[in-house]
Amino acid sequence: MSVLDEAPTSQSPLEPDQAEDTSPQRKPIKVRDFKPSDVLLLAVTAIAAYSIVWIIFDQLTLFSGEFGFVVTWIVVFLGMYWFINLQIYGRHMAVDRLLGGIVTIGAMCMILPLVLLIVYIFSKGLPLLSLNRFTQTQAGVGPLSPISAGGFLHAIVGTLEQVALAAIMGIPIAILTAIFLNEIGGRISSSVRIVVTAMSGTPAILAGVFIYSIWVLTVHDYSGFAASLALAILLLPTVTRGTEEVLRIVHNDLREASAALGAPDWRTVWSVVLPTARSGLVTSILLGVAVSIGETAPLIMTVFGAQVMNTNPFHNPQAALPLVVYQEIKLPQKSAVALGYTASLVLFILVFTIFVLARILGSTWLQNTLRGRGKGKGARLDGDVEEELFSVALAPAMSFGSGEADVDLGYHYRPDQEDPT
Repeated sequence: MSVLDEAPTSQSPLEPDQAEDTSPQRKPIKVRDFKPSDVLLLAVTAIAAYSIVWIIFDQLTLFSGEFGFVVTWIVVFLGMYWFINLQIYGRHMAVDRLLGGIVTIGAMCMILPLVLLIVYIFSKGLPLLSLNRFTQTQAGVGPLSPISAGGFLHAIVGTLEQVALAAIMGIPIAILTAIFLNEIGGRISSSVRIVVTAMSGTPAILAGVFIYSIWVLTVHDYSGFAASLALAILLLPTVTRGTEEVLRIVHNDLREASAALGAPDWRTVWSVVLPTARSGLVTSILLGVAVSIGETAPLIMTVFGAQVMNTNPFHNPQAALPLVVYQEIKLPQKSAVALGYTASLVLFILVFTIFVLARILGSTWLQNTLRGRGKGKGARLDGDVEEELFSVALAPAMSFGSGEADVDLGYHYRPDQEDPT
């Protein structure tokens, strides 16, 4: 036996797999895990902070005021919440929980005015809401009329007509402007974008004054059409900016594929880009319509208001829901104030419904449902766009001057079939 055979074998330091791991195993902590024990810790901390602030305000000092009490409570709560999480989970988790608490409190402060507004409108308008509000007008309603007298059918009709005319005039222009800015461009595209951005910040009363000066005073009297012109001015930048953002997220591969197959630019936009961004276009249109429905300032200068039904938006003054709310809520009669609160409730429900519909149409869930992914049917929408792309692009390439195909290959290519060659 040699000396090399008798020498003990030692493990090389370069073999980590055979070395013993004597370091303690550390389980990673997920900062997003919020267990029931964490909820209990949050509640106990909030109660403890409230108790401390109450003792400071009511027992030890002469401090007073609800606003100061709430602010002090929030500050003490955040400090205690950070310190308790620091002792239990460590610095990383404590900082994450502290920032999460600050963001949550900020979101609650943003939502609180909306909640208070909803509660106030429903408490004032819901007890006075009845069927006759939707079937009657204000004809014959006077100072001595009961509180349930009259309705706003004429205002609903006027609002629908005015917004419909504004949408008919403004939406096509807005979509064409967005297509020009995103798909065509040119030297004046930056100037057009600046004008659209400036129009987004224009006060609504200026649109009413503009239409009042160029239409009401010079051409015609007050009318619903004048109001629709002002609403179209306000609708135009909202739809333009929304449509431009939607078209911007359409993948360039679709445009490049269409151009490679010989489709002209206008056909690419019409058959590829717009169908792909269909849900986003509907969302931006609905948002623009919702914004125009709730505007009151331009209606004061253009439509003037009416107490009776006027179904002709091109002649004589006309009523509108925002204008009815503005005019009736400041009158001393109880019946007028009740009508104003009820009209505000109906207007709020209408605008809120449009906003919710816009969110649903722009959601990922609806897009996946339309594509059939939710039920495993495959991407039907993508297949339709692809088939339309091939049919649009290959048809001009296979035909010459006369508009008919000179060569019949005997085979019509489809994207879902294999190449026969």
